[in-house]
Order: sequence, then C-alpha cells, then structure tokens
Amino acid sequence: MIGYEKINLLDLLDELGEQELRENLGKFSCPYNFDVEDFIHNKAITFAQQGLAAVWIVLASYKSQPVPVGYFALANKSIHIAPKKLSSNLRKRISKFSIFNGDIGKFILSSPLIGQLGKNYAYGFDKLIRGDDLLTIACNTVREGQRIFGGRTVYLECENVPALVEFYKRNGFSVFGARSLDREEEITLKCKLLIQFIKYLN
Repeated sequence: MIGYEKINLLDLLDELGEQELRENLGKFSCPYNFDVEDFIHNKAITFAQQGLAAVWIVLASYKSQPVPVGYFALANKSIHIAPKKLSSNLRKRISKFSIFNGDIGKFILSSPLIGQLGKNYAYGFDKLIRGDDLLTIACNTVREGQRIFGGRTVYLECENVPALVEFYKRNGFSVFGARSLDREEEITLKCKLLIQFIKYLN
C-alpha cells in the first residue's frame, strides 16, 4: 500500500542482530491486547527462527524517518469448516480448495492464518495507520504468497469482543466457528472462546 512498507523479521534479525532487535521489539506497546504485545516481546523472534510463523513489521514515515506502526504474523494451518456455517457462495468457493470429510461433515483445508495483528501504541505511532490498513497489508501479503503456492483463503481468530467481531466483518471476513482456548492462551487472554473467521481472496 502507498505510504507503508513492510519488512520481514528475519531480515531485521540479519541486519541488527538478535540483541538489538529484541531491544527494539521490547519498545512495541499494545495496551489493549496483552497477547499481541507478549508475542512481539517474547515469541516473535523464536517463531520466525523456527519457521513457525512469518512475522512482518509495518513501517510508516514519521519526521522523515521510518517507524514501526504495527505488525502481523502469518502461519500455515489446517482448519475444519462445517458447510452450514458458510453462505452458499462462500461454500461453493471453499469447496474448490478443500476436501469434504463425510465422517465429520466438514470441509478440511489448509489456509494461511493471520495469527497476530497489532498496532504499535508507543510514542503515538498507532495514529499513523488505521487497523483496516494494517489488515489489508496482511491480506495482500497472503495474496503475494498465494501467487507462488496457490490458494484463495485466509483465516484468523479473535476474542469474542463486539468491536473486534464487527471490525473483521466490515473487512470482508465471515464467521465459520469458535474454539476453546488452549492452556497457554488462557494466560494471556481473558475470554473463553475465540471466534474463527475466513475470507476468500479474489
């Protein structure tokens, strides 16, 4: 998108070294979502190094200097979707990229997951990007990858908070399910369920 750049965390790791990168990531602030802040502070480098997720830092210009305004993390996952949870149009599209398992009555497909998405509130940098723009950058990055390895879908999970649910619906995502938290998630999240969303990328 015009006005923003993104850089892969592994490239920053090569450029800065691990110690300096950890210090920089430690300045990232997201007071409205501890899980998002905890990930970038304590897990992002390890996840990137181990190939568990690709972490991208989004930059904007501030006083003629690039500053980190947000980040997102992408990973490959397998998901199960009940056809009745989808609109007829989306169901038809999803069927082309999935296998229907009659035993469980669900589509099974591999899809990129937007595992983390967060703005950086440190120094007021959050005002330099809208959440909609950050999500669009994440979806466009998935599209770039799918030009290489195929696919048309992306999914994510969020806490059952009305404002968050409305945010993702407004950006073209459809609810397809919900899941209980695992033990580690129970430490950083206050909810009991995560709402699951999927989007077909044209």
